[in-house]
Amino acid sequence: MATVTSTDPAADAAQTASAAPAPSAAQPPRIVASAADIHSVLAEFGSQGTKTTAVIILALGGIFMDAYDFSSLAFGITAIQEQFGLSGFMTGLVNASIMVGAVIGALFGGYLVDRFGRYKLFMADMVFFVVAAIGCALAPNEWVLIAFRFVMGIGVGLDLPVAMAFLAEFSKLKGKGNRSQRVNAWSPAWYFATGVGYLVVLIIFITLPYDQHAILWRIVVGFGAVPALIVLLVRRRYLAESPEWLANQGDLRGAVEVMRSHHNLNVELAPAEDREAATSTSTDTVKGGRWSGFAELFSPRYRVRTIVALCVSVFSTFGYNAVAYGTPLIITTLFHQTPLITIISSLIINLGFGTIGGLLGMSIVNRFGTRRITLVGFIIQAASLGLLAIVGIPNGALVIVAVAMLSAFVFAQAGGPGANLMNYATLSYPTRLRGIGIGFNQSVLRAFSIVSLIMFPILAASLGTGVFWIVACAPLAGAIAVGVVAWDPTAKDVEDEA
Repeated sequence: MATVTSTDPAADAAQTASAAPAPSAAQPPRIVASAADIHSVLAEFGSQGTKTTAVIILALGGIFMDAYDFSSLAFGITAIQEQFGLSGFMTGLVNASIMVGAVIGALFGGYLVDRFGRYKLFMADMVFFVVAAIGCALAPNEWVLIAFRFVMGIGVGLDLPVAMAFLAEFSKLKGKGNRSQRVNAWSPAWYFATGVGYLVVLIIFITLPYDQHAILWRIVVGFGAVPALIVLLVRRRYLAESPEWLANQGDLRGAVEVMRSHHNLNVELAPAEDREAATSTSTDTVKGGRWSGFAELFSPRYRVRTIVALCVSVFSTFGYNAVAYGTPLIITTLFHQTPLITIISSLIINLGFGTIGGLLGMSIVNRFGTRRITLVGFIIQAASLGLLAIVGIPNGALVIVAVAMLSAFVFAQAGGPGANLMNYATLSYPTRLRGIGIGFNQSVLRAFSIVSLIMFPILAASLGTGVFWIVACAPLAGAIAVGVVAWDPTAKDVEDEA
């Protein structure tokens, strides 16, 4: 089994030149006799062919639905507040209900994806999105809306651990299309979905008669059931179980079959006596999906990784909830702009700056490493929020400056901490702990998100633009954490650690 010896993750990741070509039918097949052999082949070659592309697209399709459902209510929250006569607290509760569901979904989803496999969870979670989207659109009052937003959150919580696991485990360690790049792809997919959500809002806003604008949010939220149903149906055709997970469960035959059928790799299973000999001298086949895995996240080996991953996730998400998710509230309430300007600004910020920032982060992560990009992103965010606080309520040309600062924040989030929080949570752990690691990270992240979503409307109403000083503390704290902890998961083969 190959061993990664570099002590500099960023420099190691930069050495992506000329990875060995994938085994082909013209070459002798690679013989695998243990889970270690499976991990070694996948780390070297990843996966090839159209079926792999389909798996990556489907995994990102789940992320698309997560983002759409999170953001689809962002613009309509003002109309919901007026329609149901909600207080500031109840408005925050409507916003936060999806996070409560996500906490539960992520916590149990992370365990389930390691216990029962990626495929089964992947097939189940889209049902939550379809049912919840329709239920939210038809909600007669705020409590029904909160209930279905909670169900939607469970779907999000289940989907993220399995989507991230698939992106990592269908990719090679280094070179083009490596694990760091593909895991980072969740960020542009997220902001693209958010931008599409605002594009849907804009189209409906323009075409819907003015006297029917009160149902605008219902149409936008309900539309989320359509792509969710499509993704659900297409997944049945292209998905297969992760061979990394199968190997850890001791199912080498199943892992080899998936590698041949979905990874386009020329591999063969070693004779039974060779497999028995390899098993007798190896301890690498360790089944995941045990509740003790949560405690192992804080064992000496993984403790620092878990803490820094939590810091990146919590501090970056606090800012995201306040700024990116709260963009419509900020532009309408704090900047005193019209609904049309709010929609167009939110669309440009997310679809333009968010997507481009995410794509840039993907393209440079191999060169600079996850840690460095995250640190720079946090610093840009803190500076942007400080300028927003200084500008206050913008007038005239200062409106452009304020929107530019929002754009800079989202750009830095999408390419820096917002993208790399998944790198930290996904690539810091081996296959047997990956689902639990992602799930635990996401559950803690969502728990803090509940607080921020409830508190931000209240703070914004009482402090006005002064709230940006408070929000700026989050990226500052994130920069300190990343600056102090030297762990960088880029190009680290965590399966091969002694």
